Amino acid sequence: MKILFTGGGTGGHFYPIIAVIDELNKAIEEKKIVKADIIFMSDSPYDSQLLFKKGIRFKKIYSGKIRRYFSLLNITDSIKTFIGSIKAVWSIYTDFPDIIFSKGGYASFPAVFASRILGIPLIIHESDTVPGKVNAWSGKFAKRIAISFEQTGKYFPKEKIALTGNPVRNEFFIKATVGTKDFFKFEEEVPILFFVGGSQGAKKINDIVIDILPELVKKYQVIHQCGKNNKAEAEGRAAIVLEKSPLKNRYRSFGFMDENLMRMAYGAADLVVSRAGSGSIFEIAASGLPSILIPLSNSAQDHQKENAYAYAKTRATDVVEEPNLTPNTLLSEIDRLINNKQGLEAMAKAAKNFSKPDAAGKIAKEILNLALEHA
Repeated sequence: MKILFTGGGTGGHFYPIIAVIDELNKAIEEKKIVKADIIFMSDSPYDSQLLFKKGIRFKKIYSGKIRRYFSLLNITDSIKTFIGSIKAVWSIYTDFPDIIFSKGGYASFPAVFASRILGIPLIIHESDTVPGKVNAWSGKFAKRIAISFEQTGKYFPKEKIALTGNPVRNEFFIKATVGTKDFFKFEEEVPILFFVGGSQGAKKINDIVIDILPELVKKYQVIHQCGKNNKAEAEGRAAIVLEKSPLKNRYRSFGFMDENLMRMAYGAADLVVSRAGSGSIFEIAASGLPSILIPLSNSAQDHQKENAYAYAKTRATDVVEEPNLTPNTLLSEIDRLINNKQGLEAMAKAAKNFSKPDAAGKIAKEILNLALEHA
């Protein structure tokens, strides 16, 4: 049995795929099926070590990004996508998987195109409230469509959809609390804030965190995931603004955070401040934490704003839109939430209620069922 996974080369697509593969392997073992040949096709492996560790074959395919604004790069990327799609048809034909699972994103187009041409059953998962272009198109011929938010159902044929939530690795549902404060070398009784900008970091959030850092460390301890490309700048600026502060050890910054480090950060935190990608929202919910979401103002289809307000309906989070984001606004919102312990507890409970611990398992079982039918 061969199963091909595809999705854009970001953490928001990659890690849910890993969560599904983990559950798929469990289901295969339970059914005593011969181990599946699992392939990941994208424009980059994202984390080649993790793919190797889990025995997943990587197939590189070229795909261009189509921008929503005029750019000469749209021309070159269209050519790249065309060539990548033709190559994907041949590459997939030589392997001929029993089923293809797509998380969407521009890098998934060649594999999804190949599934259409070759008649290979396709399952897609849409992370966001508003579907991306590739999923909106592929939803017309996909066999099954899994969605994260109830609001997304209106964009797809009702008979194909299942509300599963966004797959999150099982480890995030088991809160890491023992030894987390010692790990970060934090004090016991001081509240901890976790600022996370997604797998790439978020420069605007980084800038505001640094601006208010001298005030933050007077009352809080700070874990700051700033993105590997922003780490040197963020650390350099933090060192300057905290140079004379006796509380500088209350700040810890990280570029890329792997699964274990993320779990430690979620386990230590009292409040999360985050972008509003679906992956981040569902990890926060799995960890049972209150949050402040700052949606990216120019995200495709404005999906982060839609995600944030869909999640806010559960009362698990507060939303601060980027045009309204100032140092004083963020600081006052953090103070307001942290000083309301009863409110924080209610938000944490709502977050846990929103989480979908069986999302990856449900999707994995459907992939396996369709793969067995096709085989």
